[in-house]
Order: sequence, then structure tokens, then C-alpha cells
Amino acid sequence: MSSVEEFRTEVRSWLRANLTGEFAALRGRGGPGREHEAHAERLAWERHMAAAGWSCVGWPEEHGGRGATLEQQVAFHEEYALADAPARVNHIGEQLLGPTLIAFGTPGQRARFLPRIVAVEELWCQGYSEPDAGSDLANVRTRAERDGDEWVVTGQKVWTSLAHESDWCFVVARTEPGSTRHRGLSYLLVPLDQPGVRIRPIVQLTGTSEFNEVFFDEARTHAAHLVGAPGEGWQVAMATLGFERGVSTLGQQVGFRRELEAVTELARRNGAATDPLIRDRIARAWIGLEIIRFNALRMLDSVEAGAPGPEASIGKIFWATWHRELGELAMDVCGAAGMLAAGAPYDLTDWQRLFLFSRSDTIYAGSNEIQRNIIAERVLGLPKEVRP
Repeated sequence: MSSVEEFRTEVRSWLRANLTGEFAALRGRGGPGREHEAHAERLAWERHMAAAGWSCVGWPEEHGGRGATLEQQVAFHEEYALADAPARVNHIGEQLLGPTLIAFGTPGQRARFLPRIVAVEELWCQGYSEPDAGSDLANVRTRAERDGDEWVVTGQKVWTSLAHESDWCFVVARTEPGSTRHRGLSYLLVPLDQPGVRIRPIVQLTGTSEFNEVFFDEARTHAAHLVGAPGEGWQVAMATLGFERGVSTLGQQVGFRRELEAVTELARRNGAATDPLIRDRIARAWIGLEIIRFNALRMLDSVEAGAPGPEASIGKIFWATWHRELGELAMDVCGAAGMLAAGAPYDLTDWQRLFLFSRSDTIYAGSNEIQRNIIAERVLGLPKEVRP
């Protein structure tokens, strides 16, 4: 195994040599609020990466990955972001479901699903939130009943990222009638291309539709597609959330730094930096970005020991709040001009898109309120919140 710097150089060289020709125009495409951009082309790019062995680099070699060390994975995600490579379309399969199946799946499940994730042949989405159970996953009402060799799923999921582009969804459903909270939940892998599934995109503040409603009307999946034991899906679902806050967030921070640098440069150009309050907020944003990195590096210690623990919520709540405040700072730096659309009917500037989409950062992947409860109860050992 090469050293971290040798690995970093290899990644950088490959990206420089391959983000050319037909792929050159993909630099900077996609991402939050821009998920509609060049989806087919970005999918082709990821399959090109996969053919060269650059998908799932942190997975063990026996599951199709490169077996990269934690430090090498950090280097990969940082170099990918520094190259301004396009937003990934396989993120949920590679970073969430894949590690979950490696940790909790059966040999048959790994053999069926992991190779297709590595090759970017099947795309995944996450079926957690519901209309009455946003970040409160233990309150889900979607149910699944066993019918011979199949599970029959009925219910509704909401805020399902990229469901309209996905082939499969991992669904948390209640499989024990009469059960409450986290008891009686199961973790099911459900194909979306079937008559019992309807997907309806949600138009966001940005005018785009990354999020969706997904309706299951007696949708079916094979009994072998249950991850973990029936009624014990809570542990599996929590592990998936931990993986969501794993090593790839280091690459996310490169994007954050690029945004902050651009906001700072804009403030210098338009004179906003002469305002001492703006200068103070920029300085605080820089300090916050350093704290985000330190939180992430601290959290990665738990990744090496397996699935990240509840401490990962500390990093999530901090970066989500920081990024939302960066969007507010960007609009204040823009001043009155920030109120004007770039074009009709609703063509947004990068700063407007940042401001609008970052409002969701403190909601998706576990709202700030839920993160505070996790930190209080599972990290600090405080009494649980009183529930009706």
C-alpha cells in the first residue's frame, strides 16, 4: 500500500488526466441546489471512474474497493473536491448503503448489491423521513408485512434525496404491529421500478427538485432483502446515519472553504469588507471552518473502530449551522443586489442558491433539534426528553 502522499499524488494525477475532453465541462457541475445539472453526463463520469478503480476506494478489496486507509480516503475526497470534479451521483450507495451492508449484510446481500454499487450500475436513495416523522425516525408509520417469500410495503416517505434518479431505496418500516418508537422496525431494500411505487418530486426554494415524496402501495421486495433481523432495524438505521457523517465530509469542507474564500473576495471587491461587522463575521466563519475540520478528524477515530458513534452528531450540527450562516453572510455581502434574480423567470445566482439551499442543512440528515437530543442523551448521558 502506497503512502498517503503517494496516494494523494496518484489521485491528483488521475483527475488531472481524466477531467478533460468530454468530461472537462463537468467541473463544478451538480451539488446542492444544482442536482439537476448534467445528471447523465455525471453518471457516465462516475462509471468512467469505476472502470479505472476509483469508486468505493475505502471499501475492503474483497468487496470491490481499494482497501484505502482512512488517511488515504481523506486524501481522495480532498483531492476530488480540490479538482472541482462534479458532484457524485453514487454517493448514497457508496457512502451509506455499501458500508452498512459490509457491516450488517448477509453474504448473499453483499454478493448481490455491492458489485453493482462499485460499478455504478444501480443508484440508491434513503427511505427514512415521513410526513409525521421527519427527523424523528422512531416515529415512522410505513409498514411492511410478510407474505410468503416477500415483504409487502405500504406507506409514504418524504424528503427522499434523488429518488427520481434511483433504482433502489433502503426503507425503514414497521414490521411488528402494535410496536412503538424504535422497537419493531426493520431495514428493507426495496426496488423502485415496480407498480406499487410512485415518486413525486418536491419543488424546492431553489426551483429544482432534489427531494421527493415516495409512495409505497403494497410494493414488494424479496424476504432476502431484509438487512439484520426482523424488528431490529433501528441499530442498522443508526449505523447508516453514522456512515453518512463519515470520511467524505472532509471533501465537503473543501467546498465550504472555496465558498468562504469567494465570499471574502466578493466583500473585498464590492466594499462590504470595510464594514467591521462583516469583517468580524468573515473571521468567525474562518474560525468555524477550522473547528469543522477538527470535529471531523476527531470523529474519524470512531470510524476506524467501526460505525461512527453518536459523537458524529456534534460535527453534523456544527457544520450545518455554519453553512446556513455562511449563506446569510453571502447575501449580506451582496447587499441589495442580492435581491435581484440573475434572469427570468427564476434564474438564481450562486449566492442566492447557497442562501436558499443551506436553509435545509439544519433539517436533512437529522435536524438540529434531533442532533441536540442525541448529544444530550447518548453522549452526555442526560435524561431523555419527556415524550407524550
